[in-house]
Amino acid sequence: MYSKKSRWRKGLAISILVLITGVWIIFGKGIGAPVLGGESYEELRIFAEALSLVQKNYVEETKTKDLVYGAIKGMLSELDPHTNFMEPVAYKEMQVDTKGEFGGLGIQISVKDKKLVVIAPIEDTPAWEAGVKAGDHIFKIDNELTRDLTLTTAVEKMRGPKGTKVKLTIMREGEKDPLEFTITRDIIKIKSIKHKMLEGHIGYIRLTQFQERSAEDMKDALDDLEKQEMKSLILDLRNNPGGLLKVSVQVAELFIKEGKLIVSVKGRDDDKEEYLSAATKAREDYPIVVLVNEGSASASEIVAGALKDWERGVVLGTQTFGKGSVQTVFSLSDGSGMRLTTAKYYTPKGISIQNTGITPDILVKPGQKGDGKEGKFIRERDLKKHLGNETVPIEEEEQKGGPKKDEGPEALPPPVESEEQDVQLQRAIDLLKGWQIFKGIVPAQS
Repeated sequence: MYSKKSRWRKGLAISILVLITGVWIIFGKGIGAPVLGGESYEELRIFAEALSLVQKNYVEETKTKDLVYGAIKGMLSELDPHTNFMEPVAYKEMQVDTKGEFGGLGIQISVKDKKLVVIAPIEDTPAWEAGVKAGDHIFKIDNELTRDLTLTTAVEKMRGPKGTKVKLTIMREGEKDPLEFTITRDIIKIKSIKHKMLEGHIGYIRLTQFQERSAEDMKDALDDLEKQEMKSLILDLRNNPGGLLKVSVQVAELFIKEGKLIVSVKGRDDDKEEYLSAATKAREDYPIVVLVNEGSASASEIVAGALKDWERGVVLGTQTFGKGSVQTVFSLSDGSGMRLTTAKYYTPKGISIQNTGITPDILVKPGQKGDGKEGKFIRERDLKKHLGNETVPIEEEEQKGGPKKDEGPEALPPPVESEEQDVQLQRAIDLLKGWQIFKGIVPAQS
């Protein structure tokens, strides 16, 4: 039985996962003129009656927009966990996150002990160059105290068009008096790709999210590693929650021959749409290990599944999240938005990973937590009202799922402290080193 704290932590973890996990097809698509049948019209009349009664008789004054927003959220909550409503501010933030760039200062912030604090300035941004440091307490923004600001409002105040200025008043440990910074906003680009060369000419690319520019950044990273005479590659998709469907196809086709199926999508009417590799120069001349874990979801699973099905890469790690649905994002007339599940996707072999996830070719657990116990993490099948998987038996679907109801799942596996402690990464390195050794072995003549 959970304690209240455990139940609260589980609820928060599930909320986080529902918000960040997904494959999205379209942004900014309007709904056009709504078409209502007779039955829908009758039900809407009941809704209008209920709304009118609340407005006239509720003990306190109500705002119609708040009631309507609440009704929409309630309606969508009856569907699957990845369908949701976004108020204008949240919708705008989602678009910014996916685009990967915005006008601002380049500061990662959070609220700690009711104070707005800097987690870290992003390197080579206006905040970095001005001297803002991790741990700084942002006391005022343009002379307005931050103690009553929400995190969202604080972010809105610091973002803005390139070339405009914002004044930050900062309290810093070790400084007696407040520090003032007047910083000129610039275009901040959030890179979803990090890369480096490891020992033995093993390239390493970490993809954190599938943003609009991720495929281009991936190509640039590959070009750089190839100039350094890369002989093999580790593609790290751990804790990658997903992103844009088209970008997952663009990333996968960097490694898969032209004309081969990357993923297929099927909607309610069984209309099937296939996404084929359009790459005229796919990189096929070096081995790849794809790292995945419980936090690898949706677009990450599309890439891992395509490389696995075409035997282009070895998937190493733990069972992935298991989100096999596609969301279309619709914009509404007042600036709000709606993320609606419109299809399921399937790997090149026609397998849905919904609730089951991608099974690694080589199972490697990340190691134990500090308390000596392995973490139990939330997967798709732990979310309420999740969609089923019609391509696998129910018993298999249940076996490949996440933790049982009483095991207290966490949101995501924690990041490893160092490269040396990263068990999965070290196994991938050993595997690729071994491949190079065996490749060079010439059988002895009898």
